[in-house]
Amino acid sequence: MTELRRSLGLGDAVAVGLSAMVGAGVFAAFAPAAAAAGSALVVGLAVAALIAYCNASSSARLAVRYPQSGGTYVYGRERLGPFWGHLAGWSFVVGKTASCAAMALTVGAYAWPQYAHAVAVGTVVALTALNVFGVQRSATVARVVVALVLAVLAVVVVAALTSSAADPGRLFDGASGGFFGVLQAAGLLFFAFAGYARIATLGEEVADPERTLPRAIFLALAGTLVVYLAVGVALLAVLGPGGVAGSAAPLADAARASGWAGLAPVVRVAACVAAVGSLLALILGVSRTTLAMARDGHLPRALAEVDERRKVPVRAEIAVGAVVAVAAASADLRYAIGFSSFAVLVYYAVANASAWTLDGALRSRIVPAVGLAGCLLVALSLPTRSVAVGMLVLAAGALAYAVTRERGGA
Repeated sequence: MTELRRSLGLGDAVAVGLSAMVGAGVFAAFAPAAAAAGSALVVGLAVAALIAYCNASSSARLAVRYPQSGGTYVYGRERLGPFWGHLAGWSFVVGKTASCAAMALTVGAYAWPQYAHAVAVGTVVALTALNVFGVQRSATVARVVVALVLAVLAVVVVAALTSSAADPGRLFDGASGGFFGVLQAAGLLFFAFAGYARIATLGEEVADPERTLPRAIFLALAGTLVVYLAVGVALLAVLGPGGVAGSAAPLADAARASGWAGLAPVVRVAACVAAVGSLLALILGVSRTTLAMARDGHLPRALAEVDERRKVPVRAEIAVGAVVAVAAASADLRYAIGFSSFAVLVYYAVANASAWTLDGALRSRIVPAVGLAGCLLVALSLPTRSVAVGMLVLAAGALAYAVTRERGGA
């Protein structure tokens, strides 16, 4: 098998991580997190970052051992058994499908809030059509998008913190959500860190991966945490926990409250660009995992068909697009974020459990142990509706595994 060239250094890997993490989630996740944690919002953000670090570190170790497409779907299957691989893949597909709906609803909330659901559905249909015709988001476009988002976030933070509307006392205005509220906020803010494990997939392309990947993960997460902390403090200083919690577009509202009304449209455009870019990549990723699971018999085999002319899984693309469109038409943005976080936390719980089984000293098991416990604790602390539906979806996934194994598909 031909190996990929190990041409990426530490700086390259950090840039990939930043471009994957600093995106549309920052425009959507702060409002529900503020509603849960209140004045302890930044504590929830730190907890989310810690869990993300553990998850990405475990994924990086596994990626070095199993440099194959499929992520935790492969790791769980190889380290824990076929059922756990299936459960991880199932959680990824349903969790990221909800993420797609959340990204589409973010476009609607910032582009045309009065018709957010209609805009969301239209966006999903348009991007699904682009994917069917083989149009994918390039690495160059991803870098341009993250540069735009970082620039806009920097301007919003400076405008907010230097305005007369900024009041440091608002950071502690109102009650804290307590321990449970912090955990719930961490789960919701975990959504904003989506994409951090992208670094772990570079195992075949990074020079000295065993040394470079852990450093790149730490630096990328630290940089993202600094950006998000700055945004969180700015939002709280201008709007207060209650204002952030009650806003459908908190960054745009913060720009307006700071006296920079002309900046609000720029924030809305940046949010839409970031969300569209994330959505395009998400639909692409979910459809490819759907294709892999269909090939293995864990989903209907009809979804494994690849169009001979375009060389894309058209049926999987259309199926994913249809499900996302239905979700975007009916779901609430905050509920979509909660459900997505629950499913993806389960996915990474399997990754941490898989990493625990790798050979190594006891100290090398500390990170996966913390990650596993953190994922489960935070997942179960999410809003009751998200947890209940998530449990039902996991049960459906287990039933699907039993059915496909009975038929000889697994």
